Amino acid sequence: MIYPNNYEEKIGFTNVRKILAEKCLCRLGEERVEQMNFSTQHTVIKRQVRQTMEFVRILQEEDFPDQNFFDVRQSLKRIRIENTFLETQELFDLQRSLDAICRIVAFLKKSGNTTGTTDADGYDNVNSEQNEDSEKKTYPALYQLSADVRTYPQFVKRIDQILDKFGNVKDTASPELMRIRRELASTAQGISRSLSNILKNVKSEGLVDKDLSPTMRDGRLVIPVAPAMKRKIHGIVHDESDSGRTVFIEPTEVVEANNKIRELESEERREIIRILTEFTNTIRPDVKEIMQSYEFLADIDFIRAKAKFAISTNSVEPVIEDKQILDWSMAVHPLLQMSLARHGRKVVPLDLLLNRKQRILLISGPNAGGKSVCLKTVGLLQYMLQCGMPVPMAESSVTGIFQSIFIDIGDEQSLENDLSTYSSHLLNMKNMMRHFNGASLILIDEFGSGTEPQIGGAMAEAVLKRFNNKRAYGVITTHYQNLKHYA
Repeated sequence: MIYPNNYEEKIGFTNVRKILAEKCLCRLGEERVEQMNFSTQHTVIKRQVRQTMEFVRILQEEDFPDQNFFDVRQSLKRIRIENTFLETQELFDLQRSLDAICRIVAFLKKSGNTTGTTDADGYDNVNSEQNEDSEKKTYPALYQLSADVRTYPQFVKRIDQILDKFGNVKDTASPELMRIRRELASTAQGISRSLSNILKNVKSEGLVDKDLSPTMRDGRLVIPVAPAMKRKIHGIVHDESDSGRTVFIEPTEVVEANNKIRELESEERREIIRILTEFTNTIRPDVKEIMQSYEFLADIDFIRAKAKFAISTNSVEPVIEDKQILDWSMAVHPLLQMSLARHGRKVVPLDLLLNRKQRILLISGPNAGGKSVCLKTVGLLQYMLQCGMPVPMAESSVTGIFQSIFIDIGDEQSLENDLSTYSSHLLNMKNMMRHFNGASLILIDEFGSGTEPQIGGAMAEAVLKRFNNKRAYGVITTHYQNLKHYA
């Protein structure tokens, strides 16, 4: 359980999500960032942190294939319906992203394997059973993630026969398309020669300027002339310039050839649609499985973003234990660290120890002394960790898993709900008392504030005793002397 509902906003995790989303390569990873949530499962947390740290090593030491991450899921969903087809751009995105998946899986399977080979396209050629041990020694968590991912090099190669490197349909995509395009080119050349001859004649007669050349209007080759001269050239007026000083005439001699161009262009489009439809029919039975491969691409995009964030904040994988403990050294608030770094300043790290013998830490000191920053640092780092992220602290640090985290920080005064500052604190205390247990982490800033000191101090002491009796863990800041004496 996480309390309150705006916990992420209070500790700054919303900004962490925003930064992670910006580091993603496509919408696939961004969705994973949005879906990232707090976990209480030790194995899940450890696996997610390990995956991220392995990716940190990849980014620092390897040449990872992180190009061409495209989200084509909507296109794939659409073509599940018969008689639909992928448009050229959709096919190009599919080719490049399927190729990216192939290369990533091959990379993870052959990493650290000196005997492994790849084919001419960079895909894995190795027997997976033969090389399982060496692979798992390199990036075992990421290898496990990729182990069951299906790749489709046959589709990548087929699309390569259809599209060129710029995503345009090749002339060689089919014999019929080659014939149509050759005829198109021949017809267009004939029109160009005819127009050049016509233009040469009208130039010699002084009907048009000598520097004019044929141009296109509505997909047809035409000659630009002055309005006064338009009746001296036999043909069809297709358009005039915005200023009205030029009209565009299609000479009678090329009308039939231009019509032929239009017919051939329609034939070309029909043949391209036939080619695209034929390929779409080929992959339609595999769409469901292909979609699963894009779930893997989403995972990689997300993990990569977390790794980039970890590098920028010097985050590590601490010792993660399946119990309640915080034994941190050199822990820093990552957002504060980045903010101060932009101004050439450094954040002061903190050391923290919460264990079964010392479960609650009471912090006192002057205003602006860093008490609230300490509290937010604990709340943010523990939340980051249980969301599967590495954290900025010493690698020797030990951190456990909490089943719930509660925080009461800042002024929650609400005019809408008729809550004073003190009433909002009381409401928070009520909800904490109702739900906390020995596996909870409680974070309270200015414990008991918002009312007359004697009343606030007495109430805070009573609540603190309850926390202590139920063996909860916590970090609490206060100015009250009675709480200091109790501690």
